[in-house]
Amino acid sequence: MLLHHGSNIMIEEIDLAKSRPNKDFGKAFYLSADEEQAREMAKFKVLTGGGDVCVSVFEFDEQDLDMLKIKRFENYTEEWAEFVYNNRDEKQDFQHDFDLVYGPIANDTVGVQIRDLRERKISFDAFLKNLEYYKGITFQYAFCTPLAISKLKKV
Repeated sequence: MLLHHGSNIMIEEIDLAKSRPNKDFGKAFYLSADEEQAREMAKFKVLTGGGDVCVSVFEFDEQDLDMLKIKRFENYTEEWAEFVYNNRDEKQDFQHDFDLVYGPIANDTVGVQIRDLRERKISFDAFLKNLEYYKGITFQYAFCTPLAISKLKKV
């Protein structure tokens, strides 16, 4: 399977140390099977950090799934929202032990939603609904460990 990573630089080698914490599925290298989604992410990164729109492509052999500890979210669910909350909330030190996490992308207002939930301005049901990506459900792959990263081959 081909997976795409959108950025403002071309990625030749993946360095998890350069990944930022407090993302949807934690500190990881994020990819999408949807090239257009990766291109949109690259455009956003160019707007916020300069550089050029770059989409790096990696191949992942699905036969390697058996070697990895995987967490899958097939839709927007309470479990998904709790997982995103735990990973995104900067006030806690949440860490999971999955090599690979697959699931929907949360919208861009996660920080505001977490604050509103913490301050009890919204219910958990509203939190879940507000996290849904406004362009419709789009999935991401988070490669979270060196083992998972080792299964990606640059194309």
